[in-house]
Amino acid sequence: MKPAILIASGPWPAEPWAKPIRRIDPERPIHIWPDLRDPAAIRYALVWKPPQGLLATLPNLVAIFSLGAGVDHFIFQDGLPDVPIVRVVSPDLTQRMTEWVTLQVLIHHRQQRTYDRQQAERHWQELRQPAAADVRVGIMGLGRLGRDAAAVLARIGFAVAGWTRRPTAVPGIAAFHGAEELDRFLARTDILVCLLPLTAETRGILSMPLFAKLARDGAIPHGPVVINGGRGGVQVEADIVAAIGQGILGGASLDVFRDEPLDPVSPLWRLPNVVITPHVAAASDAPSIAPEIIRQIIAYEAGEPLTNLVDKKAEY
Repeated sequence: MKPAILIASGPWPAEPWAKPIRRIDPERPIHIWPDLRDPAAIRYALVWKPPQGLLATLPNLVAIFSLGAGVDHFIFQDGLPDVPIVRVVSPDLTQRMTEWVTLQVLIHHRQQRTYDRQQAERHWQELRQPAAADVRVGIMGLGRLGRDAAAVLARIGFAVAGWTRRPTAVPGIAAFHGAEELDRFLARTDILVCLLPLTAETRGILSMPLFAKLARDGAIPHGPVVINGGRGGVQVEADIVAAIGQGILGGASLDVFRDEPLDPVSPLWRLPNVVITPHVAAASDAPSIAPEIIRQIIAYEAGEPLTNLVDKKAEY
């Protein structure tokens, strides 16, 4: 019998993940949490927000596959088994994130929220529109998602730069790295896009001290904008509210939050130049991602190395 898989997909239905695996590898035993009669039989765990302590109960685990782009939903759990962790790298997921980032940049660049309010009031007024080349977009995080979004925004005509912890070269994109270059990166940024993973270093980085360092001389009419499609834990939501109220930020687009769903009483819902989406920027598509996971498992069992491994020291 082939080594078994456990699917613990949290709030997501498990069957859409299991179905493609059964089609590709019909002899593979699949257990769907909480139906786990024999923990020792499990070799591979496919997880999204697994219950605390679940992974520690699997004594023969060989590898953990995250069903989404991030791993912070379980990597900080106590007793995490010392096995390879594989993160999702999917063309479908990358495309979805690039679509969302591009949409949000254009909403703020083309002042769509103001036009929405004018439409509701049946008010016809043309707004002064800067050219894309006059708007400086800065992307924090140049992994596969960040690089793809940067390339598309640059093709549209925006002046794009990226910031990473370590030096990262992306053709056609101005590159900044490390704490010593962060302030220069922020000072040339009108629209800040955050696609950073959640780590001890990035937790709460989107906060008032950072917002105050964004460009004050930009072409965006209402002031600099923050777009976060990465992880909710990197932002301080009270600081976003305060920064918009004080005019330090002109707006924001937020897809992720520290606690989800976002509390109905959060003031973020009511701010006029804030776009809120319910963690859908790069939703994991099971029919696209599950086949890639099972094919990687099959290749691994044939002697090939696992790819897209998480660096546990770096926490992503």
